[in-house]
Amino acid sequence: MKVESFEHYQRESRRTWNLVHTDHPIVYPTLGLANEAGEVAGKVKKLFRDKGGQIGEADREALKQELGDVLWYLAQIATELGLSLQEIAEANLEKLKSRLERGQIKGEGDNR
Repeated sequence: MKVESFEHYQRESRRTWNLVHTDHPIVYPTLGLANEAGEVAGKVKKLFRDKGGQIGEADREALKQELGDVLWYLAQIATELGLSLQEIAEANLEKLKSRLERGQIKGEGDNR
């Protein structure tokens, strides 16, 4: 399916959303995001452990699928917070540009 924009993705992905009851609607997708990010990390780890860092087409496809799951959970959290993926992406680029201009790409802390 062609994705026209992040807004399109966010709207379409929401069709598969089913709220799992917790004390707050962002709890379940946040835990899912952490889980899926861990699956991405695990696949990358195994690429280096088992294949010397060589990424084959099957590996690329498997990572694409896991990254899609990461994107799905991210979109659900954003939607629950009333944020668009577009505005999140734009704010992130602004933050990175500011850090680059100030020589603060490396280092620690959220507000560097």
